[in-house]
Amino acid sequence: MMDIYDKINEMYDRRTKVEMGGGIERLEKQRQKGKLTARERLHTLLDDDSFLETNPYMEHRCHYFGMEEAEAPGEGVVTGTGTINGQRVYVFAHDFTVMGGSLGEMHAKKILNMMDLAAKNDAPIIGLNDSAGARIQEGVAALNGYGEIFYRNMKYSGRIPQISVIMGPCAGGAVYSPALTDVVIMVEEISQMFITGPKVIESITGERITAEELGGARVHNEKSGNAHLIARTEEEALALVRQLLGYLNSSKDQEGNLEWQGEQHYRDSLVDLLPDQGEKPYDMKAVIREIVDEDSFTEIHAHFARNAVVGFGRIGDRAIGIIANQPKYLAGSLDIDACDKIARFVRLCNSFSVPIITLVDVTGFFPGVQEEHHGIIRHGAKVLYAYAEADVPKVTVILRKAYGGAYVALNSKALGADVVFAWPSAEIAVMGDEGAANILFHKEIEGNDDPDAARREKRKAYKERFANPYVAAGLGMVDDVIDPRETRIHLLRSLEMLGGKGCKNIKRNHGNIPL
Repeated sequence: MMDIYDKINEMYDRRTKVEMGGGIERLEKQRQKGKLTARERLHTLLDDDSFLETNPYMEHRCHYFGMEEAEAPGEGVVTGTGTINGQRVYVFAHDFTVMGGSLGEMHAKKILNMMDLAAKNDAPIIGLNDSAGARIQEGVAALNGYGEIFYRNMKYSGRIPQISVIMGPCAGGAVYSPALTDVVIMVEEISQMFITGPKVIESITGERITAEELGGARVHNEKSGNAHLIARTEEEALALVRQLLGYLNSSKDQEGNLEWQGEQHYRDSLVDLLPDQGEKPYDMKAVIREIVDEDSFTEIHAHFARNAVVGFGRIGDRAIGIIANQPKYLAGSLDIDACDKIARFVRLCNSFSVPIITLVDVTGFFPGVQEEHHGIIRHGAKVLYAYAEADVPKVTVILRKAYGGAYVALNSKALGADVVFAWPSAEIAVMGDEGAANILFHKEIEGNDDPDAARREKRKAYKERFANPYVAAGLGMVDDVIDPRETRIHLLRSLEMLGGKGCKNIKRNHGNIPL
């Protein structure tokens, strides 16, 4: 009969076997690819000595296709809880060294347990994805496991932060779980996401393409928009997770009062950043960096739909979400991709009580047959819906152009903006002076002996009427016209004034997927 010490030794032997995953050779092969192991990833992500593993001894119960003889230590996934900067999080990390990290019934159950615990404890869930996909031997049981995960992704969307880091292959049905989460981070030359792999595509369509060309980190950050952030290394990707949670997980606990601490908030450089010529582009990111706390801006979707800028920052150490037009690309106009990018980010901020600051310099919705045929109306409506739905503090600053429906869509008073400021350079009108003159004074211009001179005169008259913010201010659509150099001061005071707004700590469950 074994005594207690023998049983303790046996326990440690079992534990060691689980922690070794697929064995020394497979662990080393993982490292040779420039990848961390599942456990190394978790220890890099979490605070030191904070990880508590759950269900390490769970085993599959499949008896088909030789699985009755197959060992899968830990079921190919490491699950548990720990802290990031002292805040509780729940995590799972696929272990590619165990059956390629493939998902089966019990593998899924381990993940589901973590997701449910995260929801019960109002804490983020972080998934480190590195999996060959569904475990074919388990058939429909594996598919059902994915379905259960998708259901929870949606059920908990908008209630707890959900972050996915792609650290290897993610193919077939597996891609839909990351797509349902709030933020997707990919690693260059390591991550791939696609529904149909290169070999299947070639066999069906004849197209030849590599996995990296089809679904690599660059593709999804620049073209498809399926990923939000790109990292050069796994360590950098995990650092981004820690950084993001500082915005998503701390905003709930912030008070309305902001500490000024004698900081200098006046920004002379803001005047020089705006060109004298109204048509000349400039970099909106330079404006953002002057408005937020030093080095606090983290851009999301930086390489996708560059005519819009979205991201997190801090003002007076308070987390904020920033949406802005980017005049450097498409004159800051709103095309289909920019609309989707903005709407999704507004809903993300609203879900986690992050105040929204909108910086407007927009010529309108991007014109063109392709945009119309591809549904710019439908996509533009997402922006309207997201802003109107959001009940967190919402402050708008109009820097230069604010034309047409795009002016309305970007957090105007009509859509529920709490405060709207305008710089003296702001132009708020149905359209630009050239288009307006051609429509309003068409007959007068064409009937004039000198049409070009008449057009210039009419453009000048229209511009004098609308190329300033005072008409809108007179109608209450702009709350105040401010000195650009005092923008940060006005934003600080507005956030202080709106500190109690937003149903703090009440779970909205709006989710992150625009309607």
